[in-house]
Amino acid sequence: MSPAPLKPEIAVADVERIDVRVGTIVTVEDVPKSSKLARLTVDFGDHRRTILAGIRKERANPREIEGRQALFLVNLPPRRMAGEVSEGMLFDIGFADGVTPVLAVPEQPVPNGTRAG
Repeated sequence: MSPAPLKPEIAVADVERIDVRVGTIVTVEDVPKSSKLARLTVDFGDHRRTILAGIRKERANPREIEGRQALFLVNLPPRRMAGEVSEGMLFDIGFADGVTPVLAVPEQPVPNGTRAG
């Protein structure tokens, strides 16, 4: 793999608008109207959210990530996909570069809801 060119510079204020938090993936279920989407129930400490992620074709067993902590973008507007609503986005590493994606995870366990950045 050859790394992609860097994206244009942005201001620190733009980064501060992004809310990335650690959550624990409680359940992973198939989205019936999609062959690639999975429905993740994610615990953020003070609440749980449903986040849809296109991981079904990337993993032999998508449920293998249940119980794992990962990073999620949580201040996106709700988005309807395949008849369901997603309340955020799973951060992964590799998809944009054509590499089999892996979870972006904290180095060690931290409290759910901990902010990145």
